[in-house]
Amino acid sequence: MLTLFDYLPSQNAWKVRQLLQHLQQPYRTVPVSIFEGAGQTEAFLRISPTGTVPAIELDDGRVLAESNAILAFLAEGTAYLPDDRYARAVVQQWLSFEQERVESVIGALRHWRLTGKLARRPMATVEAKQRAARRSLDILERSLSTRAFVAGDVYSIADISLFAYVSRADEAGISLAAYPRLGSWIATVEAQPGFLATMHSYAIDPHSCGELH
Repeated sequence: MLTLFDYLPSQNAWKVRQLLQHLQQPYRTVPVSIFEGAGQTEAFLRISPTGTVPAIELDDGRVLAESNAILAFLAEGTAYLPDDRYARAVVQQWLSFEQERVESVIGALRHWRLTGKLARRPMATVEAKQRAARRSLDILERSLSTRAFVAGDVYSIADISLFAYVSRADEAGISLAAYPRLGSWIATVEAQPGFLATMHSYAIDPHSCGELH
């Protein structure tokens, strides 16, 4: 059985949980207490070189880290990743966009805000991430004017990946009120069969207010 190394408040980990839910694939969970330093143990670094979650271990012992790489692997041969070469590349394009221009800004701001770390960060850094977040939302809003889903007319892992943090932009202090197409897309994703509505607050982890080890 597949093993998922997880941290419940992580939206990166939610991505993998969501795809596994869609696929109805059984798995076992190993929680990783990131803020207590569990991600930096020698054993876990052999699984995830950066010490982050999510990561998975296959039945044969092979391991894979980074949420979008895991999505692409698990979605192979399913409806969530196109067979067509070009369509697959478009999905990969948006997975790259998510990591570079969404998770790194909205994800960071959300984490800082929800764990009380925002005031510890240089204001110039916070403002730069806020500007970058709005630029990314502008790009998505414009892109969704011509199609129902991020990578085309079919729901894919690109939507799962981007939904994870875009849908939580309000928690990052970025209002989605000015993005009606994004609002409609969020509602469409939430209406997908098997949508995993359960998400977890950092409040469940008393250690999350500390800095990562």
